Amino acid sequence: MLAALQESRMTIDALAALWTGQGLDPAALSRLVMTGEDPALPSSFAIGSLAASSIGAVALAAAEIHRARGGPAQDIAIDRHDAAIEFRSERYLRLGDGPASELWDAIAGLYRCGEGWVRLHTNFPHHRDGILRLLDVPHDKAAVAAALARRDPLQFEQEAAEAGLVVAALRDTASWDASPAGQALAAEPLVAVTRIGDAPPRPLPLGPRPLSGLRALELTRIIAGPVAGRLLTAHGAEVLHLSAPHLPQVQPLVVDSGRGKRSASLDLREPGDLDRFHDLAAGADIVLQSYRPGTLERRGLGAGDMARRHPGIIHASLSAYGFEGPWAPRRGFDSLVQTATGINLAEAAAAGSDTPRPLPAQALDHAGGSLLAFGILVAALRRMTEGGSWRVRVSLARTGLWLRSLPRLPDGFDRPDPGYDDVQDRMEDVDSPYGRLRLTRHAARLAATPAHWATPPVPLGSHPAAWS
Repeated sequence: MLAALQESRMTIDALAALWTGQGLDPAALSRLVMTGEDPALPSSFAIGSLAASSIGAVALAAAEIHRARGGPAQDIAIDRHDAAIEFRSERYLRLGDGPASELWDAIAGLYRCGEGWVRLHTNFPHHRDGILRLLDVPHDKAAVAAALARRDPLQFEQEAAEAGLVVAALRDTASWDASPAGQALAAEPLVAVTRIGDAPPRPLPLGPRPLSGLRALELTRIIAGPVAGRLLTAHGAEVLHLSAPHLPQVQPLVVDSGRGKRSASLDLREPGDLDRFHDLAAGADIVLQSYRPGTLERRGLGAGDMARRHPGIIHASLSAYGFEGPWAPRRGFDSLVQTATGINLAEAAAAGSDTPRPLPAQALDHAGGSLLAFGILVAALRRMTEGGSWRVRVSLARTGLWLRSLPRLPDGFDRPDPGYDDVQDRMEDVDSPYGRLRLTRHAARLAATPAHWATPPVPLGSHPAAWS
C-alpha cells in the first residue's frame, strides 16, 4: 500500500510539474482528482499514470479556459484504468458486430537482423514497397526475415532512413541517451509553447462548452495527431480535418479518431487548394499538424510563415524524434520510437524475455497527442490575455523520456491484459455513416461541462472545405 501511495504521489507531482512548468495557476491542480493504481495494463512502465496525467492535463486546461471565459471553476476526476483503456481505443473499436480490420501490414514488425534486431513499419504502401526494393525480396515475411538476417541492424537502419523509409534498430536506453540524437532530444522541453509573433489579445466570450468557438485545422494521420484533434472536439472545439485522396490512410484509425470532427479534402500541392487553405486559416485559431519536420515549411505553411500571414494563429506540430537533433527529419511512428530509444529492450528485461517487448498500448502516440492538445490550450489561454502568435511542439521520443521518468513497476506484468469483454463498462454505442460503432468513452469527468463528442466519425472528405 505504501509503495502504491508513493507511486501515486510521484505521478501527481509529474503532472504538477507539467502544469506549473507552463506558468499555469497551481491552485487549479487541487480541482483534479486522480484515482486508480498502476499497473493499469501489463507493463513495467506506468502506462495508467502516463495516460491519466496527459489526458487530465488537457481536461484541466480546458476547464481553465472555461473559467477564464466567465464559467465556474469545476472539479475533474480521472481514473488511471479508464485512461489506459482510452489509450487503447483503436484496439477496442468495433464496427457493426465485429472487430475492425487488421491495423498492421503483413511484413510489419520486429526481425532478427545480424547480431541485433530491427523493426519495420510498412503500413503505408510506399513504405512497404521501398523496404521490399531495398531488400530485393517479395512481399513475404519469411523472405524479409531471411534477407534481414544477413544485414547489420544499424547500417540497415541508416540505409532505410536515407531512402525515406521507416525502420528502427533496437537499442538500450543508455545507448540512445548517449547518442547525438538522444542528447539533443533530452535538451528539448516536453511541451514547447513559444510566442513567435505579435497579435492583439483574443478574449473569448463565455460559451456552452470550454472550447466553444475555437476553430482548428487538422493536418494529421494515424494516431498521435488525430488524438490531439479528438481531444479538442471532446471539449467543444470545431475541428476541420483536411486530407487528400493521394495520402494513404489506415481506415480503422480514421474511424476511431474522427469523433466530433468534420472532414474535407484539399490537395495542398494544387495552387487553388493551397489558396483555399489560407482562406480557412484566416478564420482559424489553430493549425494542428503531424507531418515530418520540414514538410509544411516547404509549402510556406510552417509556424513562422503562418504567423506572418495569419497573426494570432496557434501552430502546433508533432514529430517522432524531436525538432532540433540529427534525427529530427526522420520519419517515425510510436512502435519504432519505442525500439530506437530503448523502451522495448527495457520492457523485455523487466519481463525476463530474450525478445524485445513492445508496450501494451501505443502509449507514446496517445500521450504525445494529449500533450499536443494540452500545449494548444496553454497557448490559447495566453493568447486570451497576452495576444501573440504561438508555436507548440511535442515529439513522441521526448514523451517517451517522460514515461521513463515515472516510477517503474516491478510487478507490472502481474496485471491481466484487459480484453474487449473486460472493458464494456468503458464503451459506448454510436450511430454513424459507417453503421453502428462501439467506441471507448472519454476518461476525464468534468463536473460542469462533461466532455463528449457531439457528432460521429465520418468518411474522409464528407464535408466542404469550409467552416460550419
